[in-house]
Amino acid sequence: MKRTPETPAPDDAAVRLAIKPVICYPPETLPAPNLVLYAKVRQSLEKVSEAIADPREAATFHVPAGYFFRITSVEGPQVGDLNLWNAHDLTERFYSGKTRALHGTHLTTGDRMWSSFPMMRPMATVTHDTLDWYGFDEFGGSVHDVIGTRCDPYTHNLLAGGHYHHCCHSNLIRALADETGLPLSEAEKHVHDVLNVFMCTGFTRDTGQYFMKASPVRPGDFIEFFAEIDLLGALSACPGGDCSSEHSSDTAACYPLLIEVFKPAEGALAGWQAPVANGYDRSHGRG
Repeated sequence: MKRTPETPAPDDAAVRLAIKPVICYPPETLPAPNLVLYAKVRQSLEKVSEAIADPREAATFHVPAGYFFRITSVEGPQVGDLNLWNAHDLTERFYSGKTRALHGTHLTTGDRMWSSFPMMRPMATVTHDTLDWYGFDEFGGSVHDVIGTRCDPYTHNLLAGGHYHHCCHSNLIRALADETGLPLSEAEKHVHDVLNVFMCTGFTRDTGQYFMKASPVRPGDFIEFFAEIDLLGALSACPGGDCSSEHSSDTAACYPLLIEVFKPAEGALAGWQAPVANGYDRSHGRG
């Protein structure tokens, strides 16, 4: 909601407002993915496994380092909420906020999903995106956002009342608990902010509020990733369907999402190495 300021503008307000912004984290010095290599390798992939995230449910999947995985719309317009973990250490997980700071509000080909502190390294690199044509629309909307946190039963209870159990947060918890054997209370500690796959979102120009609109995704559209480290993933098929009206709903049209894992040809990744942990010494000034 737009608010009327209570504080009078200072005499130099126009000067302050006119100051040009600077990019917080210039990407030029980021370790760059070898997109030429990845493009070559993806021409000879062999599918080795698949999973289906059913409507209003989540599915888990494993991707070894050096393999590719692809998320595809198969029946109708559907968005998904993606969590990634180090397959051997759940405390290393996708860091949505830092990924947003490094690459922007929405991801596409060439962008990377970064892991949490203290490892902070690339977990996955986007290698193909059939929705890259969308760009940013007249409302400031785009697809594959790292803005939203995931729909959850706590916010739903706060805003609408009741106990809705098929929000993406709960879907991901159940899936992770089933995969790992953790009790729900422990699994919940590891579920984190997501990559909103296929979701079309932005911020309103006048109030800066997070908005969603009907996703442009159609059957056959996919986003594909290269696994930089051994990954455990979980994908929730959002109960909002294409998120054209609401995102916690038993009435929205929802469809499954397909997750496929692909193995590169023998020797195709010769010379490639998985990224090591971040080089900061972790002394925090008291070493």
